[in-house]
Amino acid sequence: MTIENTIASDIEHVLAETVSSPEDIYVVNPAQETIVALVNTLDALDSPPTVRLLAPERPLKQVMDDFIVASTAADLIDEGTLSLRLLDEQPVNSLLVTDENVVSLVTATDGAAGLRTDDGSFVSSTAEFYADHWETAGEFTLRTPPLSRVRSTLAAEISEEARADFDAVLDSLSTARSDGEGIDEVTISLLVAARNRELLYDISKWGEDVGLASKATFSRTKTQLEDKGLLNTEKVPIDVGRPRLRLLLGDERLQHADATELAGVAIDLLSE
Repeated sequence: MTIENTIASDIEHVLAETVSSPEDIYVVNPAQETIVALVNTLDALDSPPTVRLLAPERPLKQVMDDFIVASTAADLIDEGTLSLRLLDEQPVNSLLVTDENVVSLVTATDGAAGLRTDDGSFVSSTAEFYADHWETAGEFTLRTPPLSRVRSTLAAEISEEARADFDAVLDSLSTARSDGEGIDEVTISLLVAARNRELLYDISKWGEDVGLASKATFSRTKTQLEDKGLLNTEKVPIDVGRPRLRLLLGDERLQHADATELAGVAIDLLSE
């Protein structure tokens, strides 16, 4: 048996070395941080392999609650790079399985490692086992839209300026989730719309059409942000029907923030 260990400062470096080849790969029972690192690694590759990820439902859901990770994963799924299925029986180890290698992933507080074997019979039987398991595993449905679609439709249906601000806000965040410690994609969209003085109707219709959230969710989140002083609105008369609401930034700190500062200021205000 030949063992080649990969030692690195973090799991993303271990993955980068392992998934850089064009081989098809099974990723089995990864930790949450490994799923995030895998998505980032695949997204950065010009010619990524085809990856079939088998994981229990709970960690998958928790990771995909982050819009940044989920929307990037959705792009990879659309491209045919990534597939997600559910693992009912959880093995002891986290594995990367190719036709030529089996790599056991080990993470620790001060680094990460990939313990590799290319023993022919072991690799063959392991690959066959997980190929069979894949065929019967249930699919994990990712409801988040691809980030590329979010960006392109935001530019087309709202404005290029709104798309640029949206990108700047995402780039300033490590995660985008509504867990009480950050802001989610609906809040980001509303803040960006307010910074560009867009109508609530337009941004909520876009958000529902692209699959971010329902109009009701946009309206409810707008009310919450308005109650906390982050947003204001003004009525805009229309020819027929009730006036529509133009979104405006409320607190002066938001009004004076540039796009890269918008999320940080909003998070501070929401925590007050």
